[in-house]
Order: sequence, then structure tokens, then C-alpha cells
Amino acid sequence: MHDLRSLLDKVLGLSVSRETLSRLEVHLEMLRKWNPAINLVSSSTLSSGWERHICDSAQLLRYCGRHSGHWLDFGTGGGFPGLVCAIIAQEISPEIRFTFVESDKRKCAFLTNMAQLTSLGVEIIPERIESLDPQCADIISARAVSSLDQLIGYALPHLAEGGTCIFPKGEHYRTELDAARHEWRFKLSQFPSITDPKAAILVLGDVERA
Repeated sequence: MHDLRSLLDKVLGLSVSRETLSRLEVHLEMLRKWNPAINLVSSSTLSSGWERHICDSAQLLRYCGRHSGHWLDFGTGGGFPGLVCAIIAQEISPEIRFTFVESDKRKCAFLTNMAQLTSLGVEIIPERIESLDPQCADIISARAVSSLDQLIGYALPHLAEGGTCIFPKGEHYRTELDAARHEWRFKLSQFPSITDPKAAILVLGDVERA
């Protein structure tokens, strides 16, 4: 437990309680249990799940810039990044309201089960992003869902005025940024990923069509 707390201290720059750490461990335990049946994540990543999935998701909380509002997570799947952020925010920013969008009904069942096990009051919407009613979200996140230009197109109808998009991206993020700038204008803040030196966390605001 001490090593897990140290990892999160590095990611978030603050300590979390033993209860929060236990909920995150339950998430990983259930992920391993459910994964053979519904393929929530690549099985090769489960052995390093704490760093690869939990800490990789948790780092987004550093850039949300608020302690209240509506956080919308696209394609939550196995809980990344939305469920991880919701578990931690329950302790450090309990006024943030989380909504997960996931079109796969089996993955929605997993998320519903996890919400019950970790006592989270989250909303889970079993729909495709394209058919979603406008959500007026202050924060929108997505991990490994689609290219940046597509993500911005998905996000814009659901973004509240002054809202922020937080998208973790892999080593080809510069190429995705170049492509997105042909279609969109946005204010960009870019941060190195704590879990992958080749990746970045892209924080977008003032989003509009080019």
C-alpha cells in the first residue's frame, strides 16, 4: 500500500487516503476478473496495471483546474480515465459530477458494477457518442478513443462555455495536433505524460471550427 501511495503522490502531487487506494485496488482486481470475458484492456498490460492504467488516468486530475462541475468521459470502457478520476475526485474534489459514455453494454455492466463496489454516484450512458444529447460538460476526457480531430468534433456539441478538453495522447500526438489544426482552432496547453516520456497530455480550451 505504501508503494501505491508513493506512486500517486508523484502523479498528483498530493496524498490520498487508504480508502481511496483500496477502491483503486478493487478496480484493478475486478479488471483482471472481467477482462478474459469482455476484453476491457490488453491482457499484456494487466501485470503493470497500476502504472499503465491507474496512474496514467489519475494524472489528468492535475489539469482539470476546478473542484466542481460536470466531467464527461467518452469511451470509458474498463474505467480509464473516467472511473479512476472519479474514485480519486470523490476524496479530493467531491463536487465534480461524472458521466461515462460507453456504447458496449458489457462494458457498461462492468462500470455499473464498479460504481456499486466503490460507492460512486456516477451516471453511465450506454450510447454511441454521435447519438448523445448535448451534455454541457465543463471537462471532457477520452483515452484511446479516436484521433484528436475526431475527438474535438465529438466533444464540441457537449462542451459548456469555458469548458476544457483533456486528452492523453501517445507518441504521435504532434502529427495529430497538426491534422486537428486544419479543422479546429483552440487554445492548447501541453504537458508531458508522467507514465510515458513519448506521450503528452493535451488540454484544449476555446475550441471552435477553423
